[in-house]
Amino acid sequence: MGKLDRKMELKQAYKEVKIEGGIYVITNKQNGKKFVGSTRNFKTLNGTKFTLETGTHTNRILQEEWHQFGKDAFEIEQVETLKTSENQYVDEKKELEKLLNKWMEQLQPFGTKGYHTKKE
Repeated sequence: MGKLDRKMELKQAYKEVKIEGGIYVITNKQNGKKFVGSTRNFKTLNGTKFTLETGTHTNRILQEEWHQFGKDAFEIEQVETLKTSENQYVDEKKELEKLLNKWMEQLQPFGTKGYHTKKE
């Protein structure tokens, strides 16, 4: 097999890798507080870690505690994968929002239990 064949094979394999999105939870293992987030692609979680490590995460309280406790005090886990549909008309953003709302309801990550503020 030549180099060109191998390149074509790798490109095809890359195209076939399914992009999975869904809901993730960042838990502070020191105090049990949780941050619930959604993403269209779980691979972007490395970017989320990067924003926390560089001090640029949009959730200020989570960011402050990340610096205070250090990255080892936190666990990031994927809690639910968005079921992809063959139907192109399914609105991924809306579906993610529904899943996010379900997890927010379930975990109640507000006040002393999390990094979110309750919407009135």
